[in-house]
Amino acid sequence: MSAERPTMPPAPLLTEAELARDALASPLLARAARIARWAGPDTKVGAGGELADVQLSAAAEHLGLTPDDDGMAEASEAWRLAVDTGLVEIEDPSEERDDPDEDAEGEDVWGTAAAGENLALLTGGSPADVLAIWLDGLEAAHADATAPVFDDFADLVGEDGSIDFDALDWDPETEADFLDGVLGNLYLLTVGEGPDGPPVPLPALAASMIVPDDMGEPTDDILEQVSDAMMRLDDQFRVLEPIGIVEYHPVDEALLVEEGEEAASPADDEDVTRYGMVRLTPLGVYGIRARMLEAGVEAPAIGDLADKGADALLGGIAYYPEAAARAEIQLWLTRRGSDGAAAELLDAARGTDALAPLRRLHCQQALALVGAEAEPAVRAVLGDPELGGLARVWLAERGAADVPAPSETMIFWLAIDTIAAQLEADGDLDELQGLVEGLSGQHSGFFEEAWRVDHPATADVLEAMGRLHSDKKQAKDARKAAFKARSRGGSAD
Repeated sequence: MSAERPTMPPAPLLTEAELARDALASPLLARAARIARWAGPDTKVGAGGELADVQLSAAAEHLGLTPDDDGMAEASEAWRLAVDTGLVEIEDPSEERDDPDEDAEGEDVWGTAAAGENLALLTGGSPADVLAIWLDGLEAAHADATAPVFDDFADLVGEDGSIDFDALDWDPETEADFLDGVLGNLYLLTVGEGPDGPPVPLPALAASMIVPDDMGEPTDDILEQVSDAMMRLDDQFRVLEPIGIVEYHPVDEALLVEEGEEAASPADDEDVTRYGMVRLTPLGVYGIRARMLEAGVEAPAIGDLADKGADALLGGIAYYPEAAARAEIQLWLTRRGSDGAAAELLDAARGTDALAPLRRLHCQQALALVGAEAEPAVRAVLGDPELGGLARVWLAERGAADVPAPSETMIFWLAIDTIAAQLEADGDLDELQGLVEGLSGQHSGFFEEAWRVDHPATADVLEAMGRLHSDKKQAKDARKAAFKARSRGGSAD
């Protein structure tokens, strides 16, 4: 039985030091640190820990922001993050009294501020300390991005002071799940395309959450939902960009007016960049992966297997894309060292389980990276029925001398093993078809002999060859051979 495939592809991550550098440079955390250093005993805060209005303009000026509504809002946002991440601690004397103080301008003040313990960690702590603080900031930014938007909060407050959340038409869990789904899709696209991949159009990202996979032409209702989701994501990415997880080109504000007047859909405009473009940053890959791991999602990173044995390496990279598998192997070899690595890899490649052909395929790739030092270990398995074919291929590719010719039994066994590996990996269909037709064409009467191969996957491989072969006669011969192999009992269920 095959191992369970990871939910997410393996992610290439920067080092902790590089990630910490990016975290410190993220605009929101940088402003939060500056405002935390500015705060002191004379900094007054309200009942919810918010910076008192009378001091917002001073805070904005300290941050170099304009003293308008936008600047005050950014200063308030930086203060909230400083509090949420422990860069600032609120000293609340209200425990000793029931009523707040009143400042000179009549504003209620509940306490003052002081530097929090985490502030020193931003400059004196380890990269892991910095990243832990930044992750707290990401959680706070995520909560802000999914918070409800309302025009007049007073309309939601009842006579008894309670808040009518039903009137918000807002389900916090649903909102958080939607944004997490979007970020998960963006993570998949980013990791799959690589760090230099193109940004993702916002309409495509919204559609990935709304349009069913099996839907042909989207209905008007679906298109309207996509448009609404796109506008919601525009607001959310504007909130998330300052924490450093995305590079975001927002929706053209002029287009919002056009949509309101003409009800235009994103697909009607040729310049897709006007509808928003988003890219996950390397710091964003790290942050979203951390959130997924916390939620129990299997999200491997390249380097996870560097300290493990060869059996864990070959099993772990079974379903990795070729480039990712190569990167993981290279890290493993760097950490492990080449001395004895080839023998350890070959030993781990043995087996008759469903993943064994893939292990042997990746073993061959790993041996290529070991280089000439692998030759003694490779020659030692030339007589091994499972590894002898692999060994001969590796030696031939290196132009080695004195390579004994394989037996016909070994040739057929290697052919079945090679196709079994590609089938298990769900490789490119055209490439797989070319492999099937190439292997069967190298030997006349291939299927007359192949069904006799003592390999656990013989019948399954022949069945697949019958489906994939473009020559009708060859395909029929493959199906007959598969039936004979099953009747012979030479294939595992």
